[in-house]
Amino acid sequence: MQPEQARILIVDDDPLIRASLYEELCREGYSVAMAADGPEGLRYFEQTPCSIVITDLKMPRMDGLQLLQALRQKSPNVAVILLTGFGTIESAVAAMKQGAYDYVAKPLADGEILHVIRRICHERDLLAENENLRRKLAASLPDRFQGMVGRHPSMRKVYTTIEAVASTKATVLIRGESGTGKGLIARAIHDCDMNRKDKPFVEVSCGALPETMLESELFGHVRGSFTGAIRDRMGRFELAHGGTIFLDEIDTLTPALQVKLLRVLQNGQFERVGDTKTFQMDVRVIVAMNRDPEAAVKAGTFREDLYYRLNVVTIFVPPLRERREDIPLLVDHFLGLSATRLGRRRPQMMPSALDILTVYDWPGNVRELENAIEQSVVLSRGNSIAHEDLPERIRRAVNTPAPTIHQIVNSLHVEDPAGNGHSARTLRHSLAEPERQLILNALEAAGWNCQKAATALGINRATLYNKMKRYGIPPKSRQRAVRWPASRTL
Repeated sequence: MQPEQARILIVDDDPLIRASLYEELCREGYSVAMAADGPEGLRYFEQTPCSIVITDLKMPRMDGLQLLQALRQKSPNVAVILLTGFGTIESAVAAMKQGAYDYVAKPLADGEILHVIRRICHERDLLAENENLRRKLAASLPDRFQGMVGRHPSMRKVYTTIEAVASTKATVLIRGESGTGKGLIARAIHDCDMNRKDKPFVEVSCGALPETMLESELFGHVRGSFTGAIRDRMGRFELAHGGTIFLDEIDTLTPALQVKLLRVLQNGQFERVGDTKTFQMDVRVIVAMNRDPEAAVKAGTFREDLYYRLNVVTIFVPPLRERREDIPLLVDHFLGLSATRLGRRRPQMMPSALDILTVYDWPGNVRELENAIEQSVVLSRGNSIAHEDLPERIRRAVNTPAPTIHQIVNSLHVEDPAGNGHSARTLRHSLAEPERQLILNALEAAGWNCQKAATALGINRATLYNKMKRYGIPPKSRQRAVRWPASRTL
């Protein structure tokens, strides 16, 4: 976002601060307006919406937090920066929880407000770039195929295989880790089969059913065949007649059921439990396994002849960690689904959060990613999802970026107004020591050349001198002769 594109509103009852900020921001090329209190600022905002609002916290008639709430009701995307000379950690935490972008204590350090505004503009630029990329990706193919999302070569191979095998009668074995989307592939094969797509698609999770119920569930039973069988019941194979049956976790079948399944695959025949009548079915069979079938055959838990009968066409589904380039596409897809399902406005994924999602290994694969996105949509506090909105287990598993101001504020001790000796530090004091050390490191790296150090830090030399004086850091040439006292107003 260029300066001329960022409209900024300053709301402060102190005319000197208003004028000072106005001049500083105008010099940088920003479009700036001023208001003397909350109601005046709110009226101006209603007539001329702004992308950034800088407001004092303590004001008559309407304080900064009240103005923040009113602004976000009118425009959830507005970035609000709160200023105060009466700062406490409690008010900082309250501001962050209510959606403030940042919290700056008075007196303002040189260029501090400009730094925050530039960060806002940079993040808005990234979001706009991501949205533009999302639109371009949504318009390109083959990002999506029959409900599946992915453009990685391994996924394109899956799409090609589905199209090749769909209109045949071949049995298909789908192999892949849990959560990779084997059910979607089975459904895609059915939907691409011109002869069966309008017929039933029946899915059975073999591992989810008790052994005593599975045979009846698959093949049906007759009245009186076992306790509780009070009437004849059709099985899933009969229900799928003319269409497709998908058997997930096929490796959990007992040896007896494996024999019965082998017979169905060979000639389409079976009997209901407790019956002698043979049924002839026209059913397309698709099966899926999480485990290595060759290892199961060697271990004696899976029949070799059944495996060879199933292994006509095999589709390998890659785990998500092996196709990380598809993660942004999937994130975009699940953001839309979650927002629709929850009845909320579709949020944007911040670049720092997307970086974490891309690096994470996803042991639960696509299913875990979908759940993580839905949880993030629920917990997000605005129209964007930051990395702190992601599930904690994911953030802990990845080297997260540097702490944000939200994390810094929440990690500080609350000041004890009773003076009972508890550890208490203001936000400004807590940030002073890291800044002092950063300046020292820059000076050392530049051989105590202040101009080079200022350039490396991204500030001008006058600002560097002011900070050196504030933190009691004398120039190298005067270190023995001069000792500046550290400022007490940090």
